Amino acid sequence: MTPRLCPRKSGEYIVKHAKYIKVLPAGIERLAKEIVDGVITKRIDVANFSQHELHPKPSDEHAANWIFLVDTLNFCFWTPENYTKYKVNGYTGYFALCAAINRAMAEGLDITNPEFYSELDRQTLCSIFRADDETTKIPLLDQRLLCLHQVGKRLMTNWQGRFENVVKAANHSAVALLKLIVDEFPSFRDEATFAGKRVALWKRAQILVGDLWSCYRGQGLGQFDDIEAVTMFADYRVPQVLVHFGSLQYSPELLEVLQKDTILENGDPMEVEIRGASIHIIEQVKDAVLAQLKEHHPDVDTRNVNSILIDQYLWDYRRAHAAELEHIPFHKVLSIYY
Repeated sequence: MTPRLCPRKSGEYIVKHAKYIKVLPAGIERLAKEIVDGVITKRIDVANFSQHELHPKPSDEHAANWIFLVDTLNFCFWTPENYTKYKVNGYTGYFALCAAINRAMAEGLDITNPEFYSELDRQTLCSIFRADDETTKIPLLDQRLLCLHQVGKRLMTNWQGRFENVVKAANHSAVALLKLIVDEFPSFRDEATFAGKRVALWKRAQILVGDLWSCYRGQGLGQFDDIEAVTMFADYRVPQVLVHFGSLQYSPELLEVLQKDTILENGDPMEVEIRGASIHIIEQVKDAVLAQLKEHHPDVDTRNVNSILIDQYLWDYRRAHAAELEHIPFHKVLSIYY
């Protein structure tokens, strides 16, 4: 396998060789101030994950397998014709996925069991993901079915059908678990070749580790002694917030492509630069936040100040300020990776 840079090093390398984006220090400072305020006021907190009505609680027996299933399918909820049309129980995007999985469980389907979904047929999956309007289809249905079959069979063959066995094999190391995930399950292998090097973005692999840590609040299956190694989850929405705060700037050429709603190919240099810059910016923000808290707020517990929670906060910020940020174009890629 070609040697690859880890996500943090990848972000740094991509920004260093970028042609279409700029990272602006003044915007990083503004963003850091926003995050510091969020930490102090406890708007940024590890408990936020389990407090969402659609997410499992750490006491739920199915929690680990639920998280693995959802993050296997956590990609592409938009179509070129409509960005928010797919809805389940009124939820859009990622939360529509969660609602569909929970509905299937309530209807008696053993959906979190890899023995079940490794043999799932297309018609049943289509029914599981039926939309509120009964006509809209979840995007990339066939790719989702293939992902389920691949990860389900690998779990059954190598891990006794339990994702928690994969987690335990990492021995409380987020880095080890990330490597296990991307090596064992190819659909999580979110990588690209950029400026002569293999770079790792690993959006779904990292959010999988982040969701485990958040759900279990850093304990039990969620205890990772190196959780700070996990970066943000490079998608197509958080960059809107980075542009909004003035930490990310697009070149005129890139901006024109985005404004035309051009569908980029996965691995396109423009796409890789936006995603790599997002990782790099959040790592810089995290470092600045930790330094400011240490200097000005020494009493604040910084053990849970990491890129996972910063990403979750910015993702929620985008949803809360959707109308305000709508004028900022986002890159569009039909991909299983995010």
